[in-house]
Formats: sequence, C-alpha cells, structure tokens
Amino acid sequence: MTLTQTPNWSLARELAEEAALEDIDLLVDSLSPEARQAALFDWRLWRRPEQATPDGNWRVWLILAGRGFGKTRSGAEFIREQVQAGTAKRIALVGRTAADVRDTMVEGESGLLSVFPPDQRPRYEPSKRRVTFHNGATAVTYSADKPDLLRGPNHDLAWADELAAWRYPDAWDQLMFGLRIGKTPRVVVTTTPRPIPLIRELAQRTDGTVVVTRGSTYDNVANLSPDFVQEMRRRYESSRLGRQELYAEIIDDMDGALWNRDWLEETRVVQAPPLRRIVVAVDPAVTSTEESAETGIVVAGVDEKGRAYVLDDRSLRASPHEWASEAIAAYHTHRADQIVAEANQGGDLVKQLLGTVDRRVPVKLVRASRGKRTRAEPVAALYEQRRVHHVGMFAQLEDQLCSWVPDLSNSPDRLDALVWALTELVVEGQRQAEVVVPASLTQTSAWRF
Repeated sequence: MTLTQTPNWSLARELAEEAALEDIDLLVDSLSPEARQAALFDWRLWRRPEQATPDGNWRVWLILAGRGFGKTRSGAEFIREQVQAGTAKRIALVGRTAADVRDTMVEGESGLLSVFPPDQRPRYEPSKRRVTFHNGATAVTYSADKPDLLRGPNHDLAWADELAAWRYPDAWDQLMFGLRIGKTPRVVVTTTPRPIPLIRELAQRTDGTVVVTRGSTYDNVANLSPDFVQEMRRRYESSRLGRQELYAEIIDDMDGALWNRDWLEETRVVQAPPLRRIVVAVDPAVTSTEESAETGIVVAGVDEKGRAYVLDDRSLRASPHEWASEAIAAYHTHRADQIVAEANQGGDLVKQLLGTVDRRVPVKLVRASRGKRTRAEPVAALYEQRRVHHVGMFAQLEDQLCSWVPDLSNSPDRLDALVWALTELVVEGQRQAEVVVPASLTQTSAWRF
C-alpha cells in the first residue's frame, strides 16, 4: 500500500510517521475531507521528535531553543495533549507580559486557539483572563510583571513562556508554590536562554525533576520563511547574540566587558525607595528603517543617599514621532523631572520633536564630547560599587551591558541611554559635590552643594 492509496487516516498513521514531509503532504491531500481534518490536527504527525512530550516522572520540561524553533507550538500542543487526556483541569498560562500571553500564547499563530480542531476550539474571555476548553478544563492567564497575582491560586498544569526574560523572577517561585494539585502537576517552559541564575539552575539540575530539550532556529528551517532564515544568517550568524538567540547557547559574560551579571544579581530589587530625582534618557536612532538601531529609552532615579535605581527600559525601533511619544509617556508614567536626550544626532531637532508631543516636558540636551568608553566607565564603576539597583530584570538591556567590550564594537542603544541617565543623576552630581567652597564664603553664606 502506498501513501497515496491510503484512504483512511487511522490506518495511515504508522506509514505517515515514517514518511518524508513531502510524502505526508501527498497523503493528506489524498484523504477524505473528514480524514484530512483529523490529519491536520494530529500533532504526532507534524511534530519533530524533540517536540514530543518527554517520558518519565519529571516536573519541569525546559525547552531551551532559538527563535523560530517551534517553542510556542510545542507549549500549546503540550497543553492540548494534557487537556484531552483529562489530566489537566486548572491551568496557569504565564508570559512575560499580559500582551505576550494574549498575542502569543493564546491568540498567536501557534497559540492555544489555533492548535485545537474547530469543533474543540477553546473559548477565550480576555476580561476574565480565562480560557475554557471543550471538556470543562480552564486556564487562567497571568503576567510575570505581576507576581502577586500568582499568590494563592492552585494549578495542576502550567505553561511558562520566555522565562529568561521575566522582569520579576519571583513570579516563578509563586507559580511553583501554586503548582500543587492533581496527581502529577507539571510545567512546560518555552524560552530562549539567557545566563541568569534561574535558567542555569534549571538547566543543570540532575535529580530527574527537570527534562531539558535544546534546539536551534535551523531545526525548523522547513517551516520558516527563507527570507527570515537568510536575514538571521546575515545579521547574527557569527555573533554572540546569534549564539544565544539562534543556537540557544547560554552565553557567559564577555571577557573585557565593563559590566558583569554578578553585580546586577546582587543588587536587584523588587521596588525602589522614595527617589529624589527621576529622569528619562533618550539615545535617538539616526534612521527608522528595519536595519536601524533601536532608540534607547531608559528611566532611572536616585535616592537621598546617592543610590541609583533603573526603573524601566522602553527602547524600541520606531519612527521619530513614535519614539518621542514613548519617551513622553515614560516621563508621565514615572513622574520624571526631566528628559535627557543625546543631541549628537539631530541636535535641537530632537528637542523640537519631543516638544511636538508635549511642549510642557523639560528637555535637557547632552552632547558626547568624550569617547564612549570614557563616558561608560564611571557608570560601570557605580555598578561595581553596588550603588545601582535594577528594579526587576531588563533582559535586553542587561545583555547589552554584559556583552559590550569597549573599542571592539560600538556601544548599543539601551546601554547608551542608561549611561546618559546615570551620568545625569549620579556622576555629574558627584562632581558638583566635590566643588571646594572658599572658607570666606562659608563663613558668610549658607551655600549648599
């Protein structure tokens, strides 16, 4: 019996699982409409071996893979498998942000709504943060930006997406505390790796509770746009970022980098104290095409003791009006005192652009009269002295900090914005404090510096 002669899908499955992709396509085309529908939603046919649910009595399935590997589809199909088996009744869906959960995990092309057959399509109620499945099982959506929402609820299954980029690692702890009902409570983690303590700890665990699946972007090349693959090869193939984002390697800090991750981890906090000043720093991109660098937009503050706190990273690749609007929004959201913008690219036009969005916002233009290393070193020294705290985690910013080696490459956008912010808040403040006031003046006036 050949594949094209097989009329019944259930009889053809064994042949199909052994077949090449082209032959499977021929087989599906030869089936009746009912059988074709069943075939299209049979994940056992279309998955690659590494996307199959692992055997064993594990608690965490950690899928560490590059962009485009099929992580989202693997996570959604795992949830579907457990729902249909009747082993999952109360499920947690946790993503980096609420928008990520909605746009990727639930409504995305490979999300939950797309992997179920039409007659079993789940009902999604965004206002209730709830997905209801055809058999009565339910899933609740959570944002890792709000760890407290995970305090209290109990679940028997969970899907954690892009764990390495969660701003508050405490969300993972709260998720695991609540994963305690049912016979075998489990979680699937789908993420591109970063060298943070949580990912390292999970990837290195040897007690059998964690199963690690690794893969690269190119494992799924048959299902990716040729233009996407070509662009990834051209831009990232030989870079450290490519090793992380395409090949899913856990990359250590770069030798010669001014920052290291230990400094960031030792000083990370969940909340900032009352702050004396807050600024939004902007490092504008020269152009706004797909090839352009991002516009760096970083929010930071300083307390009465001179300790700095990084509050937000809103960097983005966008048109001038879009990034100006984002910077103004950050100013209002964080109740900042000022926007500090680099004027080397665009000069007064940068100030005018921000003014077209909101002319009431005070803008200070700063010009780079010294080299990037010279500007960055005092800020890196503040980190080494443990005087800078990140409020939560800023994955892309921290990657830039710990991979930039002065003189070997241009400093990236987010890093530049951070340097401008902390220079304004702390470095320049230190210099003002070091001014020596003549004794004659201190005897006659109440000078304060």
